[in-house]
Amino acid sequence: MREYLYQLLEGSGGNLDAQTILLRLAFSIIIACFIFLSYRLSHSGSIYSKKFNVSLAALTLVTTTVMIVIGNNIALSLGMVGALSIVRFRTAIKDSRDTVYIFWAIVVGICCGSGDYLVAAAGSAFIFLILLLFGRIKTDNRMLMIIRAARMNEAKIEALIFQFFSGKAIMRAKNTTEESAEYIYEISGRYMNKCEHAQAKSITDSIYEIGNIDYFNIVKQNDDISG
Repeated sequence: MREYLYQLLEGSGGNLDAQTILLRLAFSIIIACFIFLSYRLSHSGSIYSKKFNVSLAALTLVTTTVMIVIGNNIALSLGMVGALSIVRFRTAIKDSRDTVYIFWAIVVGICCGSGDYLVAAAGSAFIFLILLLFGRIKTDNRMLMIIRAARMNEAKIEALIFQFFSGKAIMRAKNTTEESAEYIYEISGRYMNKCEHAQAKSITDSIYEIGNIDYFNIVKQNDDISG
């Protein structure tokens, strides 16, 4: 029993020949290229990070190499887990889809490192198609309207915003002093454009017709985060 446990812990992680190791790394490189291409196609604008895309491809190869080293050696795998547990990753994820790509790269590395090429290829093909079809879907852009005016026009401004947008504009903040008031409204960009085309006057002209308006700003919020 003691000898069996020793053989189990000893494992066969270092018995792979050079041809097998190169084959697993080559297959990992091929799928890493598909991950790189998929990320490039599904991201656009300032949200796309070339450095992060290259890191995904490198992560696939690193995971494959680790799996080749570990092999069936339980003792070595436990030591590797203990070594990696002290690492703290503090890189901010700019897009929720980036998490999917990180797990995709890790899973491909695990499959290629263990020689499960069919699982790696079939899984990557389905993931590639899903991200290609739905990867460019974004949430509707939000618009912030920031209005600063004389406090005596408080009721007129709130009534105008409610009437112009049919109650769809949500007041996020209202800051007042003895002489002035500042409003921050949030509304869907799509609905704002719809209301602009339906009305004879734009919201900007309607606001300034009230009088005593210090400024009226429209700020667009979207998914793009410059990195």
